[in-house]
Amino acid sequence: MRVFVTGGTGFVGSAVVRELIDAGHQVTGLARSDAGAAALTAAGAGVHRGALEDAASLRSGADASDGVIHLAFDNMSETTDFAASCQADRFAIEALGEALAGSGRPLVVTSGTGLLPPGRLGTEQDEPDTTPFAALRGASEAVALAFAGRGVRASVLRLPFSVHGTGDRGFVPALIGFARNAGVAAYPGDGANRWPAVHRLDAANLFRLAVEAAPAGTRLHAVADEGVPVRDIAEVIGRHLSVPVKSVTGTEAEGYFGFLTHFVTMDGPASSALTRERTGWQPVQPGLIPDLDKGHYFD
Repeated sequence: MRVFVTGGTGFVGSAVVRELIDAGHQVTGLARSDAGAAALTAAGAGVHRGALEDAASLRSGADASDGVIHLAFDNMSETTDFAASCQADRFAIEALGEALAGSGRPLVVTSGTGLLPPGRLGTEQDEPDTTPFAALRGASEAVALAFAGRGVRASVLRLPFSVHGTGDRGFVPALIGFARNAGVAAYPGDGANRWPAVHRLDAANLFRLAVEAAPAGTRLHAVADEGVPVRDIAEVIGRHLSVPVKSVTGTEAEGYFGFLTHFVTMDGPASSALTRERTGWQPVQPGLIPDLDKGHYFD
């Protein structure tokens, strides 16, 4: 297959590009910058210059492909306008979907398990929660899946709270940074709230399986660990940094975790049982805690 990939130079996207090429597919990646183009070339992929806000460049990239994987998204930070990021995501999905409409070709769109109702095991059949955060991200899912009725083999692949591995720049490195700065590894409340997780290489494998054969209208969960207690993550961090581990609540938690407080306190276990049944996906990489215990996060 000729696969067009957005976000192909990112932490997950670069692993997806490698997975596709190793499986014999021809990959072309969207590149906004010279640095991005160089990274794609070094990985053995073709380069398509453009940007997420450029509908014409997205359509032409999709037109020249046998299928599309859309990974690019402006991730959460203190300065991110999340609503604007979600609007840009929907714009890109619409452009890609319109290019593929009526062709039967696949469109795999990235989402997250964090938009599911909290406090219970989320499944692929669950709709997004009704909170403003979940509704914004869930709207992208709706746009993507609507193309399943327009002759596109559209699917949504939800990533868990932690996609881990060498080069991770997500929540876990942030927790390690907080612990280094404060001299203590903290967890919220009793620390029993759970994070689902997956290794980036296992996630990349599922993206390949999805673009190859996921049925139209399918939601998939790239979840290896259904729910790792946040307290367990803090304990590993404390052990590797040789700092005490403690519970924080209320204003103390907000002062420690800052803008990530909402995410650190979420309880969002998720299942991938239906995904494994539908695709044959089987994670083979280390789970989150064993990966942390390897020590590379603390170098």
